Amino acid sequence: MNATQSLYIVTGGAGFIGSHLCESLLSSRYKVICIDNLITGKKENISDLLNNPNFTFIEQDVTDPSLIKNLIRKLADENLQYIFHLASPASPPQYKRFAIETLMTNSLGTKNILDLASQTGAKFLLASTSEVYGDPKVHPQTESYWGNVNSIGERACYDEAKRFAESLTMEYFRKKSVNAVIVRIFNTYGPKMDKDDGRVISNFCYAAIHGKPLQIYGDGSQTRSFCFISDMVEGLILALSKGESGQVYNLGNPIEKTINEIAGLVVKLSGSKSKITHSSRQSDDPARRKPVIKKAQKILTWQPTVDLKEGLIRTIEYFRKLY
Repeated sequence: MNATQSLYIVTGGAGFIGSHLCESLLSSRYKVICIDNLITGKKENISDLLNNPNFTFIEQDVTDPSLIKNLIRKLADENLQYIFHLASPASPPQYKRFAIETLMTNSLGTKNILDLASQTGAKFLLASTSEVYGDPKVHPQTESYWGNVNSIGERACYDEAKRFAESLTMEYFRKKSVNAVIVRIFNTYGPKMDKDDGRVISNFCYAAIHGKPLQIYGDGSQTRSFCFISDMVEGLILALSKGESGQVYNLGNPIEKTINEIAGLVVKLSGSKSKITHSSRQSDDPARRKPVIKKAQKILTWQPTVDLKEGLIRTIEYFRKLY
């Protein structure tokens, strides 16, 4: 690796968002170190990148203290400028299955990566989540809203882990002068989603393509705001390059749709004959979710551009070819 060439680290880089991020950075001719223990990430997500001389894959857990020691030695002659910290299970089935791992990744793992940023001077981005708002009592959600989270519920392993990660990041900013920004990612979708990850759009696309019922938890009146993966990756890169240290930015598409509307659109766009069914609403499932993105629009000059119909068509085609 050429020491004059900018180097990025992406933790969780074999996951859905992380793999797209690695691909985008490489296309801009940056060097990338991808770190993932593959607990929920998949090596096939980065299979096309493994032969790129600017790409290095490290299969290791970010909670492992030896990781940072080895990286410090490895980076001695490198130009590490940026760290994207995306490591964590991110969908309800995943973080419920790996609840303790989720908590440790976002606590000890985040501390380890913040220590790396502190020692190298790299700018650090924490990929947080709209889940820190819980089941919000304020709508739509601005970065100043503190949230409404059940700290002992089934989703707390993720919600509270991310809230802790945000707090830890801010203390490293205040006490250790780490150049750090926080991004709260709202619902994101697109190719490379896992059909079994439990997210709404992946569940619906896979079911529709195979003629299976689209199952909605609750009456379907709950809302989400879906951002296509290419828009999210652009937002993350802008947040790390242009984001102000110690600041939080919502990233998501503010166009709000009910789950019933999403299901109907997937059936229509896929040409499916699948039925839509309803079952009991899941515990602590947010009733409404919509980001206010004025801060990202102003500071990052970021704006999502892929509309829902176009994004769904591209996602459906991905699932059709893959499965």
